[in-house]
Amino acid sequence: MSTITLNGKPHPVPTSITLVELLTSLEIDRRTVAVAHNGDVVPRDRYDGVCIEDGDTVEVVRMVGGG
Repeated sequence: MSTITLNGKPHPVPTSITLVELLTSLEIDRRTVAVAHNGDVVPRDRYDGVCIEDGDTVEVVRMVGGG
């Protein structure tokens, strides 16, 4: 197991997990969020290629519509 910082809090994750796998484990629809990995915003079409490693920081922001 590894530990990452997820939205400012420590969060355990399996070793060698991708961003898509992380979002799936959190039951988050990747189409409705924006994600930053180690401070860089990740385009949705690249989520599969981002590997999460011990000590990484991930910020997940849900998009909210309104008017």
